[in-house]
Amino acid sequence: MKEFIENQVYELRIKSGITQEALAGAVGVTRQTIIAIEKGNYTPSVILALKIAKFFSAKGGSASSGKKSISVEEIFSIKYDPSIKTRGHGD
Repeated sequence: MKEFIENQVYELRIKSGITQEALAGAVGVTRQTIIAIEKGNYTPSVILALKIAKFFSAKGGSASSGKKSISVEEIFSIKYDPSIKTRGHGD
């Protein structure tokens, strides 16, 4: 099974009314990095993931739950694709 990271960055950004450029500037990356994260083409570092969670917490948290803070786990989650086989480590 292949692991991949699914994220809610796009949904949170749209619900918050924030542009890609504004989010990128707030967390110290380029707009292209935000685009790649939103499309699932780039997995952010732990530090960047924490910065993104902190940014959305400062903006009022999760728009869907009404909470004032949001955790990294609510934005980024590990998913498994059983159709993709990997080699090594006993697979």
